[in-house]
Parts: sequence; C-alpha cells; structure tokens
Amino acid sequence: MDVTDVAPARQRPVGLVELARIPLRRWRMVLATATLVLLAVLGYLFVLPATYTATTAVVVRPVVTDPFSVQSVAADRAVNMTAESGIATSNDVIDRVAGITGRDPEAVADALEVETPVGGQVMRFSYSGRGEQEAVDGANGAAEAYLELRKGMYENQRAAVLKSYDDTIAVVTAQRTTTQKSLPANQPSSNPSPRTSALLDQLRALNDQLATLAEQRSKVASADLSPGSVTSAARTPVPSSRDAAPLILVAGLLGGLLLGGLVAFVRESLDRRVRTAGEAASAIGAPLLGTVRRDRSGQPDEADLRYLALALGRWVDGPQRTPLVVLSSSADEGREQVTAGLAVVLAAAGHEVRLGVTPESLDRIRPLMLDAQRRNPPVEPARSKLPRPRPAPATTSVPAATPAPAPTPAGGGGPDDTMVIPAVRKPRPFPTAEAKNGAVYRSTTTDDKTEVIPTTPRPAPAAGTAADGQELRIGPGRVRLVDLDAAPGDGLTVLDAPPALHDERGVRAAREGRAVLVAARDRTRTNQLQQLVERLRSVGVEPFGFVVTGEGRD
Repeated sequence: MDVTDVAPARQRPVGLVELARIPLRRWRMVLATATLVLLAVLGYLFVLPATYTATTAVVVRPVVTDPFSVQSVAADRAVNMTAESGIATSNDVIDRVAGITGRDPEAVADALEVETPVGGQVMRFSYSGRGEQEAVDGANGAAEAYLELRKGMYENQRAAVLKSYDDTIAVVTAQRTTTQKSLPANQPSSNPSPRTSALLDQLRALNDQLATLAEQRSKVASADLSPGSVTSAARTPVPSSRDAAPLILVAGLLGGLLLGGLVAFVRESLDRRVRTAGEAASAIGAPLLGTVRRDRSGQPDEADLRYLALALGRWVDGPQRTPLVVLSSSADEGREQVTAGLAVVLAAAGHEVRLGVTPESLDRIRPLMLDAQRRNPPVEPARSKLPRPRPAPATTSVPAATPAPAPTPAGGGGPDDTMVIPAVRKPRPFPTAEAKNGAVYRSTTTDDKTEVIPTTPRPAPAAGTAADGQELRIGPGRVRLVDLDAAPGDGLTVLDAPPALHDERGVRAAREGRAVLVAARDRTRTNQLQQLVERLRSVGVEPFGFVVTGEGRD
C-alpha cells in the first residue's frame, strides 16, 4: 500500500478512560477551581461572622366552642396553615421581633423563616442571629408575637359577632314589645278574633327568634380563642454556622473538584486539540508516518526518528529526489526538532542531506545540528595503506671515498678498501600540525637528514561548521544548511517550512515536493490543522503523511 493513500480514520466510542484523561490533562484548571471554591468556603467560615440559628415550635389550635372536643381526621383542615404562615411573617410580627432584637426590620425579615409542615398544625420559627442570645430572643419573640396577634384578631372578630347578635336581639325584642302592645286587653281566650290570632302567631315567632339568637350568642361568647401554644421554646446552646466546619471544608473541596472537572470539560469542548493519532488522522486524512517522543533531556528520541526515516523509505530510495517539506500549523509543535533530527538520522546513514531553513529558524536549528554532530562525530572513509620501506640490513658496505664522515681504521686503507660500520636508524620526528591534519611521514637513513613525504591531505572534520559556515559532517554523511528558497541540488532535500497558517513559503515549497505535517499532542488545535490541510489541498498538494510529537515525557 502506498503511503500517499488516504486512510480514513475509524470512529470509535469514547470510553471512561478518555473522559477521565480530560480533568487529568487539565489538572491545573481543576486545581485552580477547587482552590477558589475552598478559599470561598474558608472565607465563609472564618472571615464572615458566625450565625446562630434558634428554632421555636408552635402548635396552632382552631377556634372551637368546646375546647375538649376531639378533632376529626383532617385536623390540618380546621386551620388554614397557608393563611397562618402569612400571619406569622406579617409586618406586625417583624416589627415586634425588630423591637426585641434591636435590628432593622429588613434584616429581621431576612433572618426569620417560618416552616409549616404538610398535614399538621405545627409551625417552626427559625431565626438566625449574630449571637446565641439574639437568636433565642428572636425565635421566641416571633412565636409569642404571632400568638398574641392571632388571639387579638380572634377577639376582635368575636366582639364584632357578639355586637351583631346584640343588635339583632334588641331589634327583635322591640318588635316583640310592639306586638304585645297590639294585643287587645279584654279579648276572650276561647274564641279570639283573626287579628288576635295573627298577633299571637307573630309573637310566638319573635320569641323563637330571640331564643335562637340568644343560643347563637352564647356559643360565640363561649368560644375558645386560644390561638395555640409554644411546645418547644428556643434556648441555648444553639447551633452555629461553624459547628460543621470540617464537613463544610470537605464538601467545599469535593464540590470544587467537581466544579473544576466541569470547567475542564467545558474548556475541552471549546478548545479542541489533538489528543491521539486517530484524531490527527481524522483531521488530516493521511496515514501516520511515526510518533516522535522526547527523552529525558527533552530531545527527540533517536529510535523514533530512525523509524520515521524507515517510513520515508520510498522517498529516500526513490528515483525522483523531490524535496520533503515538513509543515506545521504553529511554531510550538516541535517541527524544527523533527526536521533537524530527520536530517541527522539520514546523514548518519551515509546520505548527503540539504536542509533548507528560513533565516529566523537558522539560529534554532544550528544548535540542534551541532549537538547532533557532537553525539555523532564524523567518520572518515578507510584510507589505502602505503607500502612500508624494507628494513636496513645489520651491516652496510660503504666505499671509502664516500664524502660522509667516517672513522679511519687503525691499519690504514686505500680507496678500494671497505669498512663495516653499524647502521643507525634515526627516530621519527614528533608529529606537527601538518601531521595532525592527515599527513603521512616516512624517514630515510640516507645521509643524516630525515625527509617528510606528505600525502594528499584530506580536509579535517570541522568542530563546528565548514569554511562556508553552512555544512556539517555527521557520521559518514553531510548536512548542508541552505536557504529555504535555494536552488535544488544533489542529495536528499529536507525543507523546514515556517508555520503554514501565517507564512505561505512552506505551502509554495510543498507544491514541488512532498508535504509531511507535524501535529503535537495536547498542543495542536484541530481546527487549525484542518485549516492547514484545506489550504494544502486548495493548491493541489496532498499530504504525504503526518508525524505526532509530544508523546512521552514533556
């Protein structure tokens, strides 16, 4: 399968592990949110004044004529608890409590809370004060004020009803008196006249009406107007807002972590970044060439770079040496390290690499190359060995007429005489600077001089850069730093393009070569990566593949 084929990414479900990685990845945000919540809880506990809450329970009784009568099953229906709750929080009660506690009515209204449980006739008055005694006085004062107000209301209602009965009884009594006066005094009882019979019937009706009114009035007068009673008065000690401080702190910490996790998820949904190679493949639509991690020193892992070079084998060994353009959407994705590391690996394999960089990237790539050269020193090719001179014999015959100084034998001799002297081998001279540069030395024993026969010297591996300042030898290969827009040359060409979203030079260079995208895990934004791919395809460039960086130790 050709690496240029587009391999669509398979959609896979997101598991709990991926969800758990989001707050772990954004742990700083989660920790900051939890810290803020915890600080707010600490401020509530120790900076704001403590509040004390006292509660008084009151049993509400309905108005009945017989206080010993037994209520029906629906006892709560005898009293409208909704109306009673409104009476308990009325202005009269609040003003009474404000006078007891010495606080403003608005503060009392905020501090007083009345609860009416469903299905009962019990009311709870809760008052939050700045001290224990204030809380107790506020709760008890509110209950007493409610009972007094309710009793006064019922007494006024009873007085109004009794007065109505009295007025009605007075009118009926006056009518009865008038009717009695209308009766004839000497009318026989055995055979009364029709008029007399009518007056007698009217008189009996008035008497019955008076009796009924008197009975109703007696019931109203005997009604029990007791509004209720306090069953549980507030008293010290009362709970405060600081009693459960440890639990509040734990709840604040857990709540802060939960809120921080929620903020992390919201931030993740708003700021999508490349998390896995699958997400990058889905955004790019090209195959994964390799994953370049970082070692403990922060440098790209050499093994990953070598595998990346193997993945680029078709480009390296292909007949057409088109430039390889390394692109990225931004400048902080490790593109320069990947480009430099790839050039170093190719040079270490014996290739001649032309590394095209921009002037602004040269100062950052050159230290990387020098460090790589230090770790991969230049390797010289094997030199041909020169034949060694034959060793001199133990004795040498020298003519007597030789101009070389020689001792005269004791017995004399003519010109044809010979003498035997031991041959002396002169030591080699110490290597000079020229010898250090690759010269080969050979000594002779003719005369008393030593000749140095230099071979053709090879240029020494430079410690930093070559004479032109742009070429470095790494292992058996070379890396030549050229400008991004330089003319093509021999060897493999790797171009380090500037961030393509803001500079079109890399996209222009990719039109004449093969584009390899670099995506950094947890750093590259998905929308920017998709925008870069769209720009490449709009100019007719199909991404050759992509490299994921940032995995491993950051």
